[in-house]
Amino acid sequence: MSKPLSFSVQVTRGGTVESIHAIAACAVDAREKTVLAYGDVDEFPVFLRSSAKPFIAAAIIEAGARERFGLEPREIAVMAGSHGGQPFHVQAVRSILKKIDMPEDALQCGVHPPYNAVAALELERAGLPLTPIYNNCSGKHAGILALCKIINADARTYLDAENPAEQLILDFCARVSGVKTAEMPIGVDGCGIPVYAVPLRNAAMSFLRLATLDDVSAEDAAALRIVRDAMMAFPEYVSGTGEFDARLMETGAGNIVCKAGAEGVHGVGVLTPGLGLVCKVLDGTARARGPAVLAMLKRLGVLSPAQLTKLADLERGIVYNRAGRAVGHISAREG
Repeated sequence: MSKPLSFSVQVTRGGTVESIHAIAACAVDAREKTVLAYGDVDEFPVFLRSSAKPFIAAAIIEAGARERFGLEPREIAVMAGSHGGQPFHVQAVRSILKKIDMPEDALQCGVHPPYNAVAALELERAGLPLTPIYNNCSGKHAGILALCKIINADARTYLDAENPAEQLILDFCARVSGVKTAEMPIGVDGCGIPVYAVPLRNAAMSFLRLATLDDVSAEDAAALRIVRDAMMAFPEYVSGTGEFDARLMETGAGNIVCKAGAEGVHGVGVLTPGLGLVCKVLDGTARARGPAVLAMLKRLGVLSPAQLTKLADLERGIVYNRAGRAVGHISAREG
């Protein structure tokens, strides 16, 4: 395996490089062999942030949430997603809360305007108050409340790492990462729940297992399959209309499952031939994430020329000034 010295995303203005975002990344194949590595992929722990949501959702599904509450695939997808607060997202989260008989004010994820600009404007024009249901993490939080009901954990303290629901989730995430729960650094995510960190190679293994369902127990594999298939069937529930995750999964046509996280993290699972890839923009800048991920997938031979054409605007982004004029580009560079 070759290991280039560096990989970055460069931002140009007028043909001159203005900013450089360093990228760390790791990809593993179906034999669990490392086929791509940039940066320290074995020692430096990376918080997965929202890229961990598929595994959090799988832990909830494994506990029996789908059967007990009659959860539908689109509801499972929004549990695993970082939604844009569009009406169909909010409807899905409200449906979960209704099924588990929990009020909206049980959500402790905090408040922010919908990520989707149209949804945010419509909410403002309607004079409706911002509530936690519009938080991009509300689906995940509704899922954790469902888990609390199943295992009789205190729903009032579901943000605490010591809550049995969070312990069950962290144990699942540790298993698919191939590490011990006690060895994972734990922090607090933007939405308040515990967030864990693992080296990039272990993070890539998680997404390999999400894609292939190999090297995990039958119970873990069954839960991962349900979440994986829901995400690919309803990609707009994972992010939003026109967003990177939705477009990448739509273009992948049933062969790619992916999830973005804050601070420039992104994970991808490729079902055939079996790959797990995780990228981290080291300075946490989100604008570098898309070009970096697509450049890695191109290097790995995952996307066809036709698929890359569909995603060309994301592979090489455009820098616009305030008047809407194109003044530069955002693109990946190896070496």
